[in-house]
Amino acid sequence: MGQDFLVPKMRPHAVSIFAEMSRLAVDTNSINLGQGFPDTDGPQELKDEAARCIASGRGNQYPPPNGFPELRLAIAAHQKRFYQIDIDPDTGVVATTGASEAIASSLLALVEKGHEVVFFEPAFDVYRAIIDLTGAIPVGVPLQKPDFRPDIQALAEAITPATKVLLLNSPHNPSGIVFNREELSAIASLVIEHDLIVISDEAYEHLWFDSHIHIPISTLPGMFERTITIGSGGKSFSFTGWKVGWASGPQPLISAVKSVRQHLSYVSGGPFQLAIAAGLGLPDQYFNEFRRGLSAKRDQLCAGLEHIGMRVIPTEGTYFVTTDISPTGLLPTGWSSHECWLKNVRLLRSHTKFSPSQVKTLKNMSDGLSAKNLKSSQKPLNEFTLFLESEIEFHSHRTTEIRSAGSSHGSHSLCPLEVTGAADYCDGTPKTGVCCSPTFRKGQALAINRQSKD
Repeated sequence: MGQDFLVPKMRPHAVSIFAEMSRLAVDTNSINLGQGFPDTDGPQELKDEAARCIASGRGNQYPPPNGFPELRLAIAAHQKRFYQIDIDPDTGVVATTGASEAIASSLLALVEKGHEVVFFEPAFDVYRAIIDLTGAIPVGVPLQKPDFRPDIQALAEAITPATKVLLLNSPHNPSGIVFNREELSAIASLVIEHDLIVISDEAYEHLWFDSHIHIPISTLPGMFERTITIGSGGKSFSFTGWKVGWASGPQPLISAVKSVRQHLSYVSGGPFQLAIAAGLGLPDQYFNEFRRGLSAKRDQLCAGLEHIGMRVIPTEGTYFVTTDISPTGLLPTGWSSHECWLKNVRLLRSHTKFSPSQVKTLKNMSDGLSAKNLKSSQKPLNEFTLFLESEIEFHSHRTTEIRSAGSSHGSHSLCPLEVTGAADYCDGTPKTGVCCSPTFRKGQALAINRQSKD
């Protein structure tokens, strides 16, 4: 029929960057590093628990609409254990099909046409898509260059009488920062002053490094009663395919989330809910070793990136490492999105020769980050090939989105570094992020996912 049946408000979101990256990974025989998921499974005891539940028939049929009592009790106990937050498991918790459904349910329950939702950018692309679904107006507030810290003054200026919700994400995807207590306190003051509701996406709550301890904003004075906190079993236990998430908080807010969520997926993942419930009760040793393992990969990757000339922004949490690749010459200098008005532009293909020492570094990164210690390819890592396919869209005067996807062509032996999330703020300097979670293998192509906001 040749007709576009998609409603106009969803056309900017017609192709998810994750679907694009998965397609490119298959087309180029690449490891898919354009999506935040680990390269190894989580604890064996959780897999065993899920298998036992399936074999015994527990959860194979519809679970309770708000989640199994075992899971809701475990979530409440988890919030008390780690954060001293008291939650009623019956009225203050709802299980969801992943954290994304918890975000969707919360936004659909709380905002509509005429409302505004404020959030820091760059951000998880689901945020804008869901806000557009609600009919509300997305208002992005750029994180400050060069290290992606929240700009409290800019946040204050972005809030209007129409603002109803602050969508907060810490540890932050994709910048890798963790908001500190001073920043959260300043944000909380604005929230209380303007009587806002906070949807706090804390999917990466157990992925913080060094001394950058995750602090839920709901633990700050005056914030619990106005905060929906979102968690992810997939991110906390490396079972992203199980899609077990949740929302917790005060009864009036969670009741609103429940009302919407029951009309989305209704229920899902019965046996997996029970397995994640067991995971939430694992000893501290698990959570400590989980962070240490990813922290070691982060350190090795960052050292390698710095050695080949990239400026690495210190990663405080999440799966992501953010880098400034402009010193490598792989992207045009002085590129300002304000000077561009491009639609579906194939932008750049460049082959950059590395010195022998840089090649050695890339080899070491590839070998060292492989959890399975795979045998190395016979071909040397002598080229780093980027192919960017960009789409730049202007959204009023507030924000510009740049989406890029990378692939490679030919039979080159390439270093598979993932680029996920970035900013190209007022100075026009292209920046990209690199995921430090998946296994790296040599002889496979580079996959890129770049989002840029101005």
